[in-house]
Formats: sequence, structure tokens, C-alpha cells
Amino acid sequence: MPDVFAELIGQPEAVETLRRAALAAAETVRAAAEQAGPGGSAGRDAADSASEPTRARSEGPGAGSAMTHAWIFTGPPGSGREVAARAFAAALQCLRGTGCGECAGCHTTLAGTHADVRFVIPEGLSIGVSEMRELVLRAASTPSGGRWQVLVIADADRLTEAAGNALLKAIEEPPPRTVFLLCTPSTHPDDISVTIRSRCRVVALVQPSPEAVAAVLRDQDGVAPDVAAWAAAAAQGDVERARRLARDPEARKRREAVLALPRRLTGVGACFDAASVLIEAAEAEAAAAVAEADAAERAALETALGAGGTGRGAAGAIRGAAGQLKELERRQKSRATRAQRDALDRALVDLAGFYRDVLTVAMRAPVAPVHSDLAAIAAAAAERWTAESTLRRLEAVLTCRTAIETNVKPRIAVEAMMLALWRG
Repeated sequence: MPDVFAELIGQPEAVETLRRAALAAAETVRAAAEQAGPGGSAGRDAADSASEPTRARSEGPGAGSAMTHAWIFTGPPGSGREVAARAFAAALQCLRGTGCGECAGCHTTLAGTHADVRFVIPEGLSIGVSEMRELVLRAASTPSGGRWQVLVIADADRLTEAAGNALLKAIEEPPPRTVFLLCTPSTHPDDISVTIRSRCRVVALVQPSPEAVAAVLRDQDGVAPDVAAWAAAAAQGDVERARRLARDPEARKRREAVLALPRRLTGVGACFDAASVLIEAAEAEAAAAVAEADAAERAALETALGAGGTGRGAAGAIRGAAGQLKELERRQKSRATRAQRDALDRALVDLAGFYRDVLTVAMRAPVAPVHSDLAAIAAAAAERWTAESTLRRLEAVLTCRTAIETNVKPRIAVEAMMLALWRG
């Protein structure tokens, strides 16, 4: 099995930084164990020794050891922020200290079952303060495996202000042997607070090249070279999206439907129809993505609450569980809303890629197209539209993405975008 960083595509500098940190962390654990001695007075002395790298943080995010207690992984969609954080968490728990990918520490972390690693993946639009306080409290406990407690927060840009403050307090006063790994699109104040940013070491990831993504599809997944090259370009550096496009006919059909929309914009009515098509396609994709998980969660909860039981009190137990079932439905609805927005954002990225291709043709730019299968259509559009009007269309798509991120209702944002695309 390859080491834990094998799935981090096109990030040699980040991998080198994380490897050095993992080795420094392993040395810290080894030194703490030696200080504790065979008698096992590890207690406070060993914990204090192991926390020395975190204390060095008071000197600034770049000071002292290669290892520190708080990290931010940034990068564009598809760059592998969560992959990097998960791989680093596995390297910290690696029994060999290298992220070998073979030991129990690596296996359980990558599988999401390690007792000392917690992954926070928002199901809704935000991460609230009560959830964060509970996670911080659990992360402060002593590692059961004797290495590190690791808290991985995917989409840390969704922290509410109060949740961010709760996390900041923990980062400023870190428990011994606890490491915080945050994933955000950028270090802009809109994504992560300036104060949290100043307390963390930043690992900046880049968009993998289409060639690097195509190589993964070809060499690891067995995808035909021509399909791999097309999917890698169409996915714009997103490895998981490229895999879906290469393998899933339904994903390809959804992409084709989205990219056909610019040709349907023949009037005001057509713009509203196109907006409905885009919204409904995102809703259908999101529903398919969460349906299985929703059904499994509900079945598990009903079973835990006594559904199907025939003994005394079974009916009363089910009636008394209405509140828990309602809370589950609330969480699932929030998750569905987030899934819809994510699906819509992927469609908007595809549209932006099309208008980018039209613009590069109009400007005779010597760059490869994103959607090579639509090269002829992009060339025809470049003959009809001026470069300025194409740029305005591209800006309309990007404006729509920004509006949805700031909680404008998606249908309103998409309808406004379609009208702007039609007008040029």
C-alpha cells in the first residue's frame, strides 16, 4: 500500500512540509516516552514534554519546531484540502512516524475509525457554537493511543462567529498532545478569522495540473488515456470530479445538460426556463447523493428507539421518540440544502469554464480548452460575441457563485445570471 500522502496530487512542497512535521511529532512522542521511563510516570511530565512544540507557537506560526499544534490547509476546490488534512492526521498517528500507510494508526485514521481523530464535516450551512464546544472538550482529553488527539475541521469557513471564538480559545491555550487541522478555501477574513489565522501554520495547496490528474486516472484507476485526459481537463483540477466524469454516465449527462444552457437563452422566458432546469438538476443530484444516507440514519435511529419491538412499552417508546426523529429530519434537511448548493456550484464552475473557452478563442490565447469536446461550439460563439461581452458573461457566472455563497436565494441568483448571459 502506498504511503498516506499518495492521494495528494501535484503538491510536492506541501507534502514535504507535512512529512517533516510528522517526523518532528514522532520524535516528540518518542522523547516523551523515554522521559516517562519504564515505570510509567508519564503523567504530567511526559505530557508537558510532548506539548513543547505547541508552546513554541507563542513565538509565531513559523517559529521553532517543524511541528506545531494548529494548521490551516487552503486551496481552490479540488486541490485536496481535506485529503491533505486526513493524510497528515494519519501520519501523526503512524506507529512508524512516517505515514507509512501500512500500520494500524494509518489504516484506522484513513478509514475514519481512529479513537483519537475526529473529523468535523458540516452537514448544514454552518458549524454552531454548541457543536464546537463539545468537540473542543473531547479533543482536550488524553490520547488513548499515546500519540495525539487530532481534530480535523472540513470547511472551517462555515464556523459561526461564536463557534470561531470557542475554537480560538482552544487554539490559544492548546491542551497537551492536541492538534487542530482546519480546511478553508483561503485565509481571507471572509473564510477564517484573522486571529485564528495568526495562530496557525498555513499549508497553501495549488490546483493540480490536468496532466497530473490524468496520470492518476490512468495509472491508479485504469481509465483509458483519452478519457482520462478529457475528464481531467473538464474537471478543472478536481480529482474526485474527474473520477466521476470518467466513470459515471449520469454525471456526464448532467454536465452536458448544463453546458447546453447557453444555447437555449433566446429570450426572457427561455432564461427563466433555463434557470429552472439548472436548479432542478442540482436538486435531483443532491437528492440522489443524500437519499441513501438519510434512509440509513433514520432506520438506525428507529431501531435504537425500539421500532419493531413487541414487548411492553415499545409503542410508548416510539411515541416518546418523536422529538429525536424531528431533530434528525431537521439535520437531514440542512444537509440536503448544503448538497444542493454544492451541486449547483459545480454546475456554475462548468459554465464558467465554457465562457472561459469562448474568451480564449476570441483572444487567440495559446491555452488548452477546459471543455475540449465543445471546442467547435466555443469557436462558433466566439465569432458571434465580442470579447467584452464574453467577459461580461463570465463575470455574471462568477457573480452568481458569490451571491449564493453570501446566502442569496439560489433561484433568484441563477435567474439574474441567466438574464445577464442572454443580454451579454
